[in-house]
Amino acid sequence: MYVLGIETSCDETGIAVYHSKLGLIHHLLYSQIDMHSEYGGVVPELASRDHIRKCVPLIKQCLQESKLTSHDIGGIAYTAGPGLMGALLVGAATARSLAWAWAIPAIAVHHMEGHLLAPMLEENPPVFPFVALLISGGHTLLVRVEGIGQYELLGESLDDAAGEAFDKTAKMLGLGYPGGPKLSALAEQGNKRFKFPRPMTDRPGLDFSFSGLKTFTMNTINASEKTDQDKADVAFAFQQAVADTLSIKCRRALQQTGLKSLVVAGGVSANKQIRAALTEMVVKENAQIYYPRLTFCTDNGAMIAYAGCQRLMAGQQQNLEIIARPRWAMSELSSC
Repeated sequence: MYVLGIETSCDETGIAVYHSKLGLIHHLLYSQIDMHSEYGGVVPELASRDHIRKCVPLIKQCLQESKLTSHDIGGIAYTAGPGLMGALLVGAATARSLAWAWAIPAIAVHHMEGHLLAPMLEENPPVFPFVALLISGGHTLLVRVEGIGQYELLGESLDDAAGEAFDKTAKMLGLGYPGGPKLSALAEQGNKRFKFPRPMTDRPGLDFSFSGLKTFTMNTINASEKTDQDKADVAFAFQQAVADTLSIKCRRALQQTGLKSLVVAGGVSANKQIRAALTEMVVKENAQIYYPRLTFCTDNGAMIAYAGCQRLMAGQQQNLEIIARPRWAMSELSSC
């Protein structure tokens, strides 16, 4: 079965076609970064309008380049949440309308489940069960995964997520949007000069907290002369602190669950230092680590098409209701 995937949760319009046996057929991604950079962050209303402009043309282009027509598509998967309400509504309304017109089923997909399953698109996918670290935008989650829809939350961020901390620290340093990648680039010019705390690693548990680290970073910046090298050294120390914190928590999760496979997904998983710290950790734990390719770390239609295909193949369908949920706990998902 060919499944059309539509992702419009934030500032990227992702369209893809996935086949239940042939795998990923084609995917397209349009980013709104250039538009939002003028404002220093995502403007929800502008994001929604841009999704309206791009969604249908990208669907047409994806089908054409896949040499498919609407008659070939057996189902549609769309991101229903979490995300920006207006942006979600664009994808949800488009998917539901096309599904009704084409007389095929459509299914609402959880954005974070899409990220969690993105490594399944690779040639060497992980095998259930495994521990997943999801670090995407406003989410930092540790999850035990027994199967699709079988998720046990092990830990989460109690305040700022890792991605939010990156963006806010980048803003403190006077870097533009998107802050995370620019902070990482600046950190490559930094020296090991400052010692930052590794929050909540001196106590048991698998929850995260990055607001204190953000405050410590701000105080360090204010106490410095704010030269270019000062900023680079702060970026280096901040990034290392986040990487070490994630590594420590993931080690605990593997040890507590007894599992030997770690999946790392979401936009922040593209960070080189975080990948290096986690890779070094799993080697010491005699475990395996799995990432999606860099293209599929950020929001994309391929992960939505894959996740939706698995649920549709399991016989799950929904009525004609247009579902858009800006807040949506993974614990509410049903298993396949």
